[in-house]
Amino acid sequence: MNTLIDSVNVLIGADEPIVRYGIRKLLETDDRLTIVGEASDGLETGRLARELNPDIVVLDFALRQVVLDVLGDLSSLQSAVRVIVLVAAAERGNVSEVFRWGARGALFKDSATELLLTSVRAVMDGNFWLEQTGVSSLVDALRYLDELHTDADEGPIDYGLTPREFDIVTTIVTGCTNKDVGRKFSISERTVKHHLSNIYDKLGVSNRLELAIFAINHGLENRQSRQLHQSSRIALETKFQEV
Repeated sequence: MNTLIDSVNVLIGADEPIVRYGIRKLLETDDRLTIVGEASDGLETGRLARELNPDIVVLDFALRQVVLDVLGDLSSLQSAVRVIVLVAAAERGNVSEVFRWGARGALFKDSATELLLTSVRAVMDGNFWLEQTGVSSLVDALRYLDELHTDADEGPIDYGLTPREFDIVTTIVTGCTNKDVGRKFSISERTVKHHLSNIYDKLGVSNRLELAIFAINHGLENRQSRQLHQSSRIALETKFQEV
């Protein structure tokens, strides 16, 4: 954990008392972590998150829809609360979903217990946590998940995108701005925005971050040269402020 961080407030959300107890006892072994509250359901988790303003929320994925509702609720908070979701082995295929909804980390329940502490430290240092490692970029996390769960021989659907739109999708995944895209393809920023509007409509997304995540999850960024973005792994959260 960053040495500048003296104390981290943690809220635990899990429906089973024994699970909450286990999480608490493990986290309390680090004296920099303070358990500020425990919740047994989604409504209580959201309420306590608003009242207590924790740095970290550790959520059990056992009740899938509750977790997604909580993630959606927490995303509206002004504070920079970070969510780590505990996922059972049977739910591994749903891990990308929790990242799309705003989680900063996903830890499998069959992982070594000390990895919960490690994941909290990694997330507080600004990283994403996935399985047994921390990565600096959401792109990297989702690409890794894609490699784990996607059949490499299954070709991507084109979703009605034109060759130029595929080109633009690839550049957006690498973190390019509209100006960057326009310069690369010798088109105006207004034309870039027009292409993006068409792409959003075809893919059912509403912004650059959703577009990049959709592209990675559906293999669209692999349609063009994979080498393009292997040399440019840029954290999404700093690159997708433009419309």
